[in-house]
Amino acid sequence: MATAGSSLTIASSFSEPRTQIRTSKRSNLPLQFSIPYKADSRRRSRRLGLVVSSVSAPKVELRTGPDDLISSLLSKVANSDGGVTLSPEQHKEVSQVAGELQKYCVSEPVKCPLIFGDWDVVYCSRPTSPGGGYRSVIGRLFFRTKEMIQGIDSPDIVRNKVSFTAFGFLDGDVSLTGKLKVLDSEWVQVIFDPPELKVGSLEFKYGFESEVKLRITYIDEKLRLGLGSRGSLFVFRRRQ
Repeated sequence: MATAGSSLTIASSFSEPRTQIRTSKRSNLPLQFSIPYKADSRRRSRRLGLVVSSVSAPKVELRTGPDDLISSLLSKVANSDGGVTLSPEQHKEVSQVAGELQKYCVSEPVKCPLIFGDWDVVYCSRPTSPGGGYRSVIGRLFFRTKEMIQGIDSPDIVRNKVSFTAFGFLDGDVSLTGKLKVLDSEWVQVIFDPPELKVGSLEFKYGFESEVKLRITYIDEKLRLGLGSRGSLFVFRRRQ
């Protein structure tokens, strides 16, 4: 870390005023001697003080812990419709904080029992990653997302659900149930059954099986970060 600094040049010598004292009697050699001027020492000290004060103190690097990073991250994604309303610059800021937070991740997070439970999907860098077409630009015109939830049940069941209001008056949701497989100390794979759609009194399955791979980059009691194989960043917050 570079330190800013400046310097003042100080003269190497100071001229000392000399006071002459003469006797009232005449003398062939006038009596003359010098008395050091005490003000000089004070002036010298003041100038030296200016030099010290002119050198800026080095910047102190403040270390940020995981709690501060979590608070910052959640504040950046709050009220963003899962990240939809954020600008490219704001997405970049979220990514930077997530990158700092993953430095505090436990070793072998896939083995951490904290992954189990119900989580709110509060952010995704790609809107269509959770919810598919229902979260696309056109889909959001007809389906207003209410909540996105991921549940992980021991030992290996994953439940994804996106709840929405269709056409402004019909409540519904689309859900996926899959089986989790551990690939290594950080990566997991989930193979989902065909999605199930509920709108009003209608309920049916459609489509095909799907597969996702996710790297767990951070996990604690209240927050989990995931990075998809295609680069999507997920922020999960434990449901209260």
